[in-house]
Amino acid sequence: MTTVATSFIHNLNFLHVLYIVAFALFIYGMTGLTGPRTAVRGNRIAAVGMAIAIVATLLLPGEREWLLIVIGIVIGTLVGVPAARKVRMTAMPQMVALFNGVGGGAVFLIAWAEFRRTGGYAHLATYVVVFSLFAAIVGSISFWGSNIAFGKLQELIPGRPITLGKSQQLVNLLLLAGAVLLAGLVAGGSHSEAEFIGMLVLAAILGNAVVLPIGGADMPVVISMLNAFTGLSAAATGVALNNPALIVAGMIVGASGTILTNLMAVAMNRSIPAIVAGGFGGTGVVEGASGAGAYATTVRSVSAADVAIQLAYARLVIVVPGYGMAVAQAQHAVAELAKALQKRGVEVRYAVHPVAGRMPGHMNVLLAEADVPYDQLKDMDDINPEFSRADVALVIGANDVTNPAAKTNPASPIYGMPILDVENAHQVVVIKRSMNPGFAGIENELYFRPNTAMLFGDAKGAVSDITGELSDI
Repeated sequence: MTTVATSFIHNLNFLHVLYIVAFALFIYGMTGLTGPRTAVRGNRIAAVGMAIAIVATLLLPGEREWLLIVIGIVIGTLVGVPAARKVRMTAMPQMVALFNGVGGGAVFLIAWAEFRRTGGYAHLATYVVVFSLFAAIVGSISFWGSNIAFGKLQELIPGRPITLGKSQQLVNLLLLAGAVLLAGLVAGGSHSEAEFIGMLVLAAILGNAVVLPIGGADMPVVISMLNAFTGLSAAATGVALNNPALIVAGMIVGASGTILTNLMAVAMNRSIPAIVAGGFGGTGVVEGASGAGAYATTVRSVSAADVAIQLAYARLVIVVPGYGMAVAQAQHAVAELAKALQKRGVEVRYAVHPVAGRMPGHMNVLLAEADVPYDQLKDMDDINPEFSRADVALVIGANDVTNPAAKTNPASPIYGMPILDVENAHQVVVIKRSMNPGFAGIENELYFRPNTAMLFGDAKGAVSDITGELSDI
């Protein structure tokens, strides 16, 4: 009986059924990621799918390295779970970059291990060698590029573009050509490990060279692009190893990462080639008041009591959350202010830019965490026509996504980027710690407009002060 059971669970047809179940759970789980209220459930469903895929892989005939695999799973769990639980939402882009890099690193290490195990890909089919070498190059680029993206977002590396100037693209092209040439030599029958390592080194330098010239403002798009790279390299590894789980999971990651990259690029009005060429965003010097163009003047500062009066007698208030709200963890204070206004009969809506918070969905997740009704969260296309009838637009820590220079100043580096039309509101109140620029490193001319007032201070404290003053009116 035991022999029959053992034979059944190792049967390839049974294992393929397990893989199909796993793939179905991957896809079904991803459908839950379309909204913050279903995202947790979606993640759990996809995680169950991954667990089934791992079990199916361990049951493959001839798999003998159970101990090493279990050790790897234990180490990954001990590192990954605490890191994911402790990370602040403001540091989520950094974590995504880091974890994505780990995936790319795993791929090129697998390719290297296969090279050594097979004596330099001796006697392997040509397509297996090609897919493995492709995975090694792309995985290495993704690993090292993701580390640079993490360093920029974590401010371990300057956010400004670090570049060789006009020769940068030529250098990148030479590095890519060198890596491909060495890969061609290996595929052509050379069994030299030195050539394989040289290929990995050139790909590593290329990963650094591609991301270093890209400014901090483009980092969210870069992370998504590198995520797509990791998915494609994992799929290629799956083809080389004849592993259906890697093929399907890698293609899902690659396809979703590609779509997300395109959506983010469109949201910033930046072409992907322009992003790869680098040069946009960073921690540059703040321009003087002349940066506000025709509205150049001193800013108007107000108190929490002044803002409370404006909000109390408004009919429509549009809240514009940004990275500053996320840093201050002010989402619960914002939700309390909205409830206080709604009790007075004030209509409250939230305007969410696609890349607010440096990561798609960042603001949606934070506000859902504070129990803000999802139907109050409006995307840019839906909310922009509403600003003209809003009595007050309350901007909380949003910079670049509210800068009218994107529409009015052809010389601005963000010119053409779709923004939230907050300047069309009757009154605009901006909560900020200081006049420092946003992640693009440029001054926001909105702050100098005659209908704009600045409330300086920590977002959480400032919003709480407004709520307190509101209760006294």
